[in-house]
Parts: sequence; C-alpha cells; structure tokens
Amino acid sequence: VVMATDLNDQLSQMLTDMIAVFREYELLNIVPTVPELRNSFTKQRSSHIQTAHQSKKKDSTLTVQQVDKKRNGTKDKGFWKYFDEFVKVNGKLNDWTSATYEKFAALRNHLFTFDNKLTFDKFDEDGIANFIDYLGKKGMKNSTINKQLGFLRWFLRWCYEKGYHTNHTFEYYKPKLKNTTKRVVFLTAEELNTLETFQIPDKYVALGPVRDVFLFTCYTGLRYSDACNLTWDDIHNGKIEIVTVKTSDRLLIEINSKAQAILDKYTEIHFPNMKVLPVVSNQKMNKHLHTLCKLAGIDESIKSTHYEGNKRVDEVHPKYELIGTHCGRRTFICTALAKGIPPSVVMKWTGHSDYKAMKPYIDIADEVKSEYMKQFDQ
Repeated sequence: VVMATDLNDQLSQMLTDMIAVFREYELLNIVPTVPELRNSFTKQRSSHIQTAHQSKKKDSTLTVQQVDKKRNGTKDKGFWKYFDEFVKVNGKLNDWTSATYEKFAALRNHLFTFDNKLTFDKFDEDGIANFIDYLGKKGMKNSTINKQLGFLRWFLRWCYEKGYHTNHTFEYYKPKLKNTTKRVVFLTAEELNTLETFQIPDKYVALGPVRDVFLFTCYTGLRYSDACNLTWDDIHNGKIEIVTVKTSDRLLIEINSKAQAILDKYTEIHFPNMKVLPVVSNQKMNKHLHTLCKLAGIDESIKSTHYEGNKRVDEVHPKYELIGTHCGRRTFICTALAKGIPPSVVMKWTGHSDYKAMKPYIDIADEVKSEYMKQFDQ
C-alpha cells in the first residue's frame, strides 16, 4: 500500500525533476520539442532514482556523523572534483554540444580565478554578491553575468540534490541586474542585394567563398554549424534534410533558386568528408565578413546599449563590425517575415518551436512592412 505522504513525495520529486529539465533547456537557450522534453525528463528521473537507491543503500550503514559528513561536499571530494563530476555526468546525460562544454569550462575558469579554494559554504549571499562584483570588474556585461549565474545555479542545484552540500542560498538569492533587450542585427533587402552584387577586388579574392557560405545561410536559415556540416547526402530532390547540431531538430528546407545557384558553383569541387560548402572556422569567417561588408559599404551606424553593474554603456559601431555568421540566419527570418510568409512556416524551416523566440523578428518585420507601405505615399 502506498502511503499518501510517500505519493506526495514522489510527485514533489517528479515536479523538481521537470523543473530542473526546463531550467537546463532555458540556460542553453533551447525550446525543446515534446519528444526531447519527454526523453530528458525520463533520463533525469532515471538518474535521480538510481542515485537515490545507491544513496539509501549506502546510508543504511552510516552513522549520524558519517551522514553529516557525506552531506558536506567540502569534506569529501572537494568543490572542484564535484564540478568536474557535474560536467561529466550532465554532458553525457544531456548530450551536450562542444559549445556547452566550453561554457562550463569558462565558468570553471572564472570561479577558479575568483577563489581557487572555493567551498559550497562560500556561496552565501555575500559570496554570490562578491562573485558578481568580481565578474563586473572584469568588464563583463550584466547580460553575460546573468548567464554565468544561471550556469552556476545549475551546478549548485545538482550538487544540492545529490546531497553534496546543504547550502540552498542560490535558490532564493537572485540579485536583479539591469539589462536591455539585445538588438537583432540583420541585413536589409537593399544590403543583401548590395552584398550579392558587390564586385570583390582581386586583392580580396579569398572573400568569395566566405560570401557564398554567408549568403547560403541568408537564403536557407541554416546556422553556421549546420552549413559547416552540410554534406551532399543531406540534399535530396531539391530539399535539405538535416538534424541540427545545436538542438538535434530534424529540418526539411526547400532549396530556392538563389541557394541552388550557390550549390551549383561547388558541385564539381570535392571537399573533405563530402562537405558541400567551402567553410572556414567560425572565428576566421567572422573576421572575413567584417572585411567583406566594409568593402561593400555596409557601414550604417548602429547604436547598442548594455549595462555593466549600474553603469549604462552606449556604443556606436559601423554595421560591418556587427555582422557575424549568425546574421545570415537572422537575415533569412526577417526577410521571410517581411515578405509576408507566416511565422508558422518560417518556424518549420528554422526549427523554432514557439512564438516567443520569433517575436523579436516579427516586430522587426512589422516595422519593415510599415516602411514599404509608406512608399505608396511618395
């Protein structure tokens, strides 16, 4: 017979596991599909139940003093070993990409330089505030600090649920840092046409393939990582069929004439591993894009605002400095919406699963369409 209290405990733990799954996806800026959410929840429950059984079996033979010591992670493996365990276990459990591993490696580095003798007990209100202050003095934007804190809370919560420490300050102490909505940078129809038709000087002939790859993302909505991994086996009957690198979404994207023209340029060129496009590293491509867009005269002044602590920072940059690989995907979305293609259709191409992520683009498209309508008044 299952007691009501036992049933309530089980339901409470299931709710905790589901919240933990949602928080992980939120930190990774991913909106999961129903199957992905179900799979992650099942893994979370399985891991939790297994840990609970192991803990119960071990704790049955422990003294009260030993249990207290077990709860205090600082007296067992130590903070850094628990951090490494967290990365290893969750990376495997949640199929982390290399980008996620890099984010936690960066967090570990920040924590170590902040205090290489950290313990869980140090993350009281003062400790968290001091870490925020430390990151701020490094010149980090508030938006970036918030992301670091989100990753830190994920780690501390996981350790707390494992019984590695008893300090739950991280759950209720959440300082609000001033922030602003990040501006969406994309190419207008005029700028896209300028880039397409620009005659690249012979001196910069190496920028030609970079332009092709970037324009391909503007015409298909692919992320750089997916354009980089695209092989001829992913193209069937005028369509791109892929499973995305970042979110593991299965996408089916019809190839329009502009995208097809770029593919045709490389049909007879054989790249390693059946790759379709002449891709370079993300860092190198961003650098080349800045040069290309500068040469093409895409130099409108763009003002951006962010906060560092309570300090408001306004910056003005020529647009070419803000053009990166992800700008291609943004350009595709804004162009499609401005042409009147329904958001639901665009989302099928891009893999977005809710309108919240699309709203900034929809707002921009409304502004663009408003400008087009004014042309009738001229």
